[in-house]
Amino acid sequence: MSGEGGVAAACGAPPIEMHKTLLFRTVHEATPGAKWRALFDYHWPAYEAWYLAEGERERPGYLACYNALRRHMPELVDTYRTLCELAGGGDLAARLLSLYRPPPYITGCSQAVLARPATTVLARNYDYPPELCEGTILYTRWNGRGVIAMSDCLWGVLDGMNDRGLAVSLAFGGRRVVGEGFGAPIILRYLLEFCDSVPEAAEVLARVPTHMAYNITVADAAGRYVTAMIAPDRRASIRRVPVATNHQKKIEWYAHALASETLIRERQLSILVDDESTTEQRLISAFFSPPLFRHDYGRGLGTVYTAVYRPREGLAQFHWPGQWLDLSFDDFPEEHRRVRYGPGGSAMG
Repeated sequence: MSGEGGVAAACGAPPIEMHKTLLFRTVHEATPGAKWRALFDYHWPAYEAWYLAEGERERPGYLACYNALRRHMPELVDTYRTLCELAGGGDLAARLLSLYRPPPYITGCSQAVLARPATTVLARNYDYPPELCEGTILYTRWNGRGVIAMSDCLWGVLDGMNDRGLAVSLAFGGRRVVGEGFGAPIILRYLLEFCDSVPEAAEVLARVPTHMAYNITVADAAGRYVTAMIAPDRRASIRRVPVATNHQKKIEWYAHALASETLIRERQLSILVDDESTTEQRLISAFFSPPLFRHDYGRGLGTVYTAVYRPREGLAQFHWPGQWLDLSFDDFPEEHRRVRYGPGGSAMG
């Protein structure tokens, strides 16, 4: 989640030199229960403040939220109801959990797919203010599919993978337009809960409305991939493109593009994936160094984590400098990792 601070940073506000610490945790709960409720209780005060930052009247009412979810993602409604009950049944929590017309938020992010005969890899860097990241990696089985995902907005997805071999990742699309639709994390949750392949995911991305511009990269175990450039003011552009950063076809928000170095990062990734000699290790290693790995934490554009998904093998890896966390549907230990971020980079604490 984010708020005005993220917008100010993207527009070139001076960096704030400070160290920040984020606790990452892995949580395994097949059906929504006490563990999810504990996460909700922990994060709710911050989310409530964020949701109301522009005034409650700026947020849609419960019926508008419920009806939008039922119209566009009806298979998700039962899970939504369960989570609303676990959250205490309050009106405000239910409206936020729908992620329909939430406050605007801005990220950086780089993502790329490397499809080879032996394996398919989706790798990404998540660039964002560390203090606004939940840091929760959830393993759930809410709707018949195992899902491992980095959580956002309490049940949304920043990136993740399901046990049918579908992997997804989001990046901000570099446009300031805001409109009617859903936050991308709930759309990614929907993809992982109910889609098995890239063609199925592409159909969803073409029809579900989004409230902001995002670039969604999707890959599957068969080696298929697409990047969907979605926005509230125009039809989704879904193409067989393996790379996405923070613009859509052309630069429209120049201040953000300059601050985030979106063109430089896109070029770096395009060179790598277009080179037939690039191995998965070479691609993944590139995410650990500039320009893909970013140290600009003061302006909310530093790299919070690197994620690597191998949908064919059912493996998910998370990386911080000097440290890996390896997870799978068969081996998902619950543990905590504390990461310290600062002007000179990030390090394990």
